[in-house]
Amino acid sequence: MKTVAIIQARMGSTRLPGKVMKQLCGKTVLAHVISRVQACPLVDEVIVATTTSPSDDVIITESKKCGAKCFRGSEEDVLERYYLAAKEYKADVVVRVTADNPLVDPEVFSQMLEDFKSKTECGLDIDYLSNSLNRSYPLGLDAEVFTFASLERTHREAYKAYEREHVTPYIYEHPEIFSLHGQTWDKDFSAYRWTLDSEEDWILISEIYTELYKYGEIFTTDEVLALLNEKPELVKINAHVKHKEM
Repeated sequence: MKTVAIIQARMGSTRLPGKVMKQLCGKTVLAHVISRVQACPLVDEVIVATTTSPSDDVIITESKKCGAKCFRGSEEDVLERYYLAAKEYKADVVVRVTADNPLVDPEVFSQMLEDFKSKTECGLDIDYLSNSLNRSYPLGLDAEVFTFASLERTHREAYKAYEREHVTPYIYEHPEIFSLHGQTWDKDFSAYRWTLDSEEDWILISEIYTELYKYGEIFTTDEVLALLNEKPELVKINAHVKHKEM
């Protein structure tokens, strides 16, 4: 089975326009996300799915520079963009990632894909695996793993605007149709906010990268947690920022 990671990226953002191309320790945010996803040995191919808007030409250029494949599709219908990208690159299993999470962890992806594979090989019915169904991971370490068949059915049946814009709500809101599985941590770190959607988020992530990033290496979630434990004042930088609702 071919496992394809599809990174959702575009230049438009209401809170922090152009955030995926901001420079972070000499590389763009998008480049960091791509390299961290590429570091997962269980991912066969990494695709950046962006829009047909001319403003996203820069994303195509950057993605190719980083060794990722590209797909261009609808700006508003992200579900269709994902489906067509997965279809074009002949995915059997899809890992969904967003480009505004530069702390995504390849070890988390590996654990989830190993769990997905083992459940499948044991004959368990599994369509969708997420580490945010019952959140214990920090916001910004989110990952979803699902079958192409589930994505295809979702593309065919989902019609509400938010279902088309956010890709997977139709799956996780219909447990009577899809077999859903959640992955949780043994500790609850859900209060941490490691995503990039505001200026405060940018300040925090920049501080983390300044402290931990070494060229050509991937720092781990455990290293980030150790840093925040050592410098708890960093957590306060964006603690007040509210997550944007669907």
